[in-house]
Amino acid sequence: MRHKVDGRLFGRPSNQRKALLRGIVTSLFENQRIETTVAKAKEAKRIAERMISFGIKGDLHSKRQVLSYVTDRTAATKLFNEIAPRFTGRNGGYLRLVQTRQRLRDSAPMAILEFVDYEEVKKPKGKAAKTQKAEKADKKD
Repeated sequence: MRHKVDGRLFGRPSNQRKALLRGIVTSLFENQRIETTVAKAKEAKRIAERMISFGIKGDLHSKRQVLSYVTDRTAATKLFNEIAPRFTGRNGGYLRLVQTRQRLRDSAPMAILEFVDYEEVKKPKGKAAKTQKAEKADKKD
C-alpha cells in the first residue's frame, strides 16, 4: 500500500524521473512558460516553487542548493537575478497551472505552467513591439 507516500512515479526509475523533472524545471526558468502534461506540471510546480524560495533567500547555501538541481548554470543565474527579485514580497504561489487541452495522439491532459506575473514579463511581438519601441524612443527624447 502507498499510504501517505508523496510524489508521482511516472512509471520510470528514479534516475529517469529525476532527470525528467530537472529538465522541466530548468526549461521553465529559461522560458518562463512551458506546456506539458498535467501530472508532470503539478510535480514540477512543487520543485520549482521550492527553487524560487531559495532564489529569494539568495545566500550561498541557497545558490548551491539550486545549482545541485538545475541543470543549466545560466538558468540558475536567471533565477537569482531576474525571477526571484520579482517575488520578494510574496509568500509562495509563484506559479500558475492552466489546464488547456487533450493531446491528440494519446489524449493526455495538457497544461501550461507559467509564472503568475508572466503577462507583464513577456515581450510583445509584431506591430505591438514596434509601437512600444517607438513610445520608449519618444520618451527618451
